[in-house]
Amino acid sequence: MGLLSDPVRRRALARLVLRLNAPLCVLSYVAGIAWFLALVFPPLTQRTYMSENAMGSTMVEEQFAGGDRARAFARDFAAHRKKSGALPVAWLERAMRSVGLEVYTQSFSRKLPFPDETHERYMVSGTNVYGILRAPRAASTESLVLTVPCGSDSTNSQAVGLLLALAAHFRGQIYWAKDIIFLVTEHDLLGTEAWLEAYHDVNVTGMQSSPLQGRAGAIQAAVALELSSDVVTSLDVAVEGLNGQLPNLDLLNLFQTFCQKGGLLCTLQGKLQPQDWTSLDGPLQGLQTLLLMVLRQASGRPHGSHGLFLRYRVEALTLRGINSFRQYKYDLVAVGKALEGMFRKLNHLLERLHQSFFLYLLPGLSRFVSIGLYMPAVGFLLLVLGLKALELWMQLHEAGMGLEEPGGAPGPSVPLPPSQGVGLASLVAPLLISQAMGLALYVLPVLGQHVATQHFPVAEAEAVVLTLLAIYAAGLALPHNTHRPLSCRVISTQAPDRGWMALKLVALIYLALQLGCIALTNFSLGFLLATTMVPTAALAKPHGPQTLYAALLVLTSPAATLLGSLFLWRELQEAPLSLAEGWQLFLAALAQGVLEHHTYGALLFPLLSLGLYPCWLLFWNVLFWK
Repeated sequence: MGLLSDPVRRRALARLVLRLNAPLCVLSYVAGIAWFLALVFPPLTQRTYMSENAMGSTMVEEQFAGGDRARAFARDFAAHRKKSGALPVAWLERAMRSVGLEVYTQSFSRKLPFPDETHERYMVSGTNVYGILRAPRAASTESLVLTVPCGSDSTNSQAVGLLLALAAHFRGQIYWAKDIIFLVTEHDLLGTEAWLEAYHDVNVTGMQSSPLQGRAGAIQAAVALELSSDVVTSLDVAVEGLNGQLPNLDLLNLFQTFCQKGGLLCTLQGKLQPQDWTSLDGPLQGLQTLLLMVLRQASGRPHGSHGLFLRYRVEALTLRGINSFRQYKYDLVAVGKALEGMFRKLNHLLERLHQSFFLYLLPGLSRFVSIGLYMPAVGFLLLVLGLKALELWMQLHEAGMGLEEPGGAPGPSVPLPPSQGVGLASLVAPLLISQAMGLALYVLPVLGQHVATQHFPVAEAEAVVLTLLAIYAAGLALPHNTHRPLSCRVISTQAPDRGWMALKLVALIYLALQLGCIALTNFSLGFLLATTMVPTAALAKPHGPQTLYAALLVLTSPAATLLGSLFLWRELQEAPLSLAEGWQLFLAALAQGVLEHHTYGALLFPLLSLGLYPCWLLFWNVLFWK
């Protein structure tokens, strides 16, 4: 305490912090990036293991042999769907009843906030069909779900056929302790969301749906299946859910275990898992998989129907059958046996999956990185903001004591008069107007779409995207009229730097708090934003090469980060984009982000518009402070 209470020692500490601030910031940023890249190397990456005792062994004998029946169901389903042009509800009801299930239907409708040009829909209505296999020796207090989403652009016929064949096989077994729900949803995620809201008797998205006539017990786990071929070369698993949620790691371990038992080739992010982690090739391949997972998790989109189950505390996965040009192919029997084994082990659960990790990163199916090992990466990046904020606070605090910039000599300890202190009133205008621009960015694109279509020859979806871009770009004009009227009256000419220093101090603290909170719930999003925004936030000041600082600030803005992430995503998928293709994909991503927020409750759009964009405008104000 003496170090801080003694004025001489405090000034000496301030000089030391100011002198070493720049190298410490550079070192901290480099350490954060290096720590993240090192996550794919042992010992930071660990081998996966089963934590739940009830699922620790695969000593079950899979007896499924209904491959021919599954293919017959798939052919009939495809024929009836082609004939009706929609989900063949009546046929599905007959088929489910024929295998001994309790069959129910649910109708739903949803008017989207603006037309979804990707799936060509606006007024959506459909019907979900589900059948319940009651446990013969239980009281229907718990259940499992096998679901198949059917959208307009994907038939998923083989998945429906396999679902019905598995239902027929499960019906003949007597060891089930949990009810099993076989669910076929229409319109992909919209049907899944409608069914989940009705099952849990909530309405969080404004979906209009009929109440469910039949229910089972509390859902313990779910598996979503996507198959479009009678044979597969591999099964790809998707884990990323809504707003970056992840299922319990034990569920993923269970899938991998039964794939290995049945000789099925399983992939993550479409990538084969590395075999040798001791050489450099294994970690490099794991880094590609890790980056793909980070980009997908940061988007906040549910990458499969399982992503909506996670909101309701239901552990879920999506399994996609891939039919590529690999030599070894597997039929529906092999896939069915893997699913049978998974459901039989989940049937043994005495409580919800909870013993393994919920927060992790995956460089491969057999390797994971826990939260305690990856959080230091974003911690080092946020330390840069803390160091810069400390530097500004010391400069503001010691200005009245005569402390100059680093390298200067201390002057006389004459306090500044009150009129020369930091005028907090000068910060009100930038803060309020920046937040108002963020609120306009969040509200106006959807509310003003009809006005835009009346005055300009554009569709509703195009009007939303163009309004977004227009409001976003309008923020660049703010520095010339937000701070000057108040700051000229409050801040003395003898302390001209104290105004922008105070504003930057507030902006740094604001950004650090936002990124820290985001990283706790969605590490991938927090890390990506910190990687791009932290350097320019630390550099922003009204002195020096303003053109260079302005260019860097624009290139690291939230919108530019999204655009760069799309290019990086396609590059990692080995399908690079041209500039024109990247721009079109960027516009489509903007529209989908707004639509998914209003449809499913995705939080990426409000986080960027109401939080990070106003904070970015504060640094823009600092850069052009006069």
